[in-house]
Amino acid sequence: MAATIPCISYSRKMPTSTATVSGLETKVKLGNSSISSVQPLCQSFKPATLKIRHVVIRAIASESEKSGPSGLSIDLRGKRAFIAGVADDNGYGWAIAKALAAAGAEILVGTWVPALNIFENSLRRGKFDESRTLPDGSLMEISKVYPLDAVYDTLEEVPEDVKTNKRYAGSSNWTVKEVAESVKNDFGTIDILVHSLANGPEVTKPLLETSRKGYLTAISASSYSYVSLLKHFLPIMNPGGASISLTYIASERTIPGYGGGMSSAKAALESDTEC
Repeated sequence: MAATIPCISYSRKMPTSTATVSGLETKVKLGNSSISSVQPLCQSFKPATLKIRHVVIRAIASESEKSGPSGLSIDLRGKRAFIAGVADDNGYGWAIAKALAAAGAEILVGTWVPALNIFENSLRRGKFDESRTLPDGSLMEISKVYPLDAVYDTLEEVPEDVKTNKRYAGSSNWTVKEVAESVKNDFGTIDILVHSLANGPEVTKPLLETSRKGYLTAISASSYSYVSLLKHFLPIMNPGGASISLTYIASERTIPGYGGGMSSAKAALESDTEC
């Protein structure tokens, strides 16, 4: 197991998020987001004997930064990325997708099922065109948007009330296993897997006021979902592939208002990414 290189900073005015990366060199500046790291892609990739180098990269939101994306300082033409957890043009998932696209990668995204229609309609109607603009003036293209609920590995695990929920009506093949199979059928393989999703229904509650259900939900949606994505996408990842997970400084420090098991989920996510 490779050790993680610490890269932690903190400001009362501007909390810092971090993203744990497995073997990917990045340098990103997108609108009000900044992400950087300095590790090359792994040279070989064999799931049975996988050895991945890890580096923690720092993502800082800055209201004063108004410049457009500078793009990655690497060439990702011919590479394909799947970003799990993109439902609008805000957040790190979108920013990472845009940076990868600027470097030449083909973009696939997984969108939470209840948000799928709004996201696809917004894309279709051009509501995201301004934020889709790349450094060369072209628009980021998303080859395909997949419905995804990373809380469920297989359809057999989905409760009946979720299956019949009207917010899931009209969508199919949205469990992690089904999405991985769909990507394989549509594109064959991927090179980059990005985990950019989390959910903590009791995030505003202090730890000792958090219910068991709320705590386990946070762990399942925010941490184990990464394990599940890796489990099902590794078989279709090309040699030299990379995975990225996003964490937060609350995994190491007490951040008021960030409870409900979410700090524990982020700590678990970091540990799982390092394994």
